Amino acid sequence: MNDKLVNPHDKLFRKTWSNIDIAKDYLNNYLPGLLLKRIDLNSLEISKDSLIEKELEDYYSDILYKVGIAGSDGYVYLLFEHKSYPDRLIHLQLLGYMLKIWQLHRTQAKKLLLPVIVPIVFYHGRKKWSGGLRLSALFSNHDPELQAYIPDFGFILHDLTQYPDDQIKGHVMFRTVALLFKHIFDPDITDKLPGILSLLKELSQKETGIEYIESLLRYLLSTVEEITAEGMKTILKQSLPDINGDLIMTLAEKWKKEGFDQGIRQGVQQGVQQGMQQGVRQGLLEGIELALILKFGKTAENKKLLKVMKNIQSVDRLKQIKSAILETKTITELIESCSK
Repeated sequence: MNDKLVNPHDKLFRKTWSNIDIAKDYLNNYLPGLLLKRIDLNSLEISKDSLIEKELEDYYSDILYKVGIAGSDGYVYLLFEHKSYPDRLIHLQLLGYMLKIWQLHRTQAKKLLLPVIVPIVFYHGRKKWSGGLRLSALFSNHDPELQAYIPDFGFILHDLTQYPDDQIKGHVMFRTVALLFKHIFDPDITDKLPGILSLLKELSQKETGIEYIESLLRYLLSTVEEITAEGMKTILKQSLPDINGDLIMTLAEKWKKEGFDQGIRQGVQQGVQQGMQQGVRQGLLEGIELALILKFGKTAENKKLLKVMKNIQSVDRLKQIKSAILETKTITELIESCSK
């Protein structure tokens, strides 16, 4: 699949939370107060390596921060969950990553004692997060006499679905990205974009701000079906009326040279107009595959369903299936819908 369109959430997440100033600001605003008092944000460093297994990188992104906690070495592990539904077994996922961090620390620091790890899950799925915030919640037997044999830890959940827009605070870039992540699945996202992007006014005249604006626009073009590069220029003019007009033209020209308008979603729209049926069909199949992964995860049923879809030649039928993915709640319901 086109690398530009695989996991666009991941690219914007890493771009934002890899900025040390934004990372400090985020932790300062969203860590529990008592914990924040024990963390030395001035010591914050970003570890470059991801701990995510390759087969799960479509669902998660992660960043590991090394930081002083209560006078000792410690870590803050930020996991970005961008499936469309809550993961009830994320505790096990976190435990696996925490073990990797401890092993990495033992190898690098060569110390016997283990550092404290603070896991944070940043979630922007369509549904409210459900499930406990402690590993022990997964165990079926809670006999007090057995508690000594049950491993346990908690994690901090930052569920964007539970934050009113006006309560999302912090660095302007964080607020902009958080609002985009929160509303990206909304059917009226294009109506909300001018208001969200208007937050960037104070960045639009700075070189780093322009770089962030381009990252945001690329993200939107990759994820919102209704938006083309031309439409994005209009939205940009509405939200940032004072922005340099040459910048808009420069970005548009850059997208054109890179063929960005020929991406899956925009390519589909242009292909229809030009009668490029085969190109449209391929674009739809790639879009369907991405939508299946994001909504239902990588499963054997997904692979079987996709194999059947690859034999479908009708563009109209593939469009119906693409719509059905958005409307159905389970893979079984989707299969039933596609068989009609």
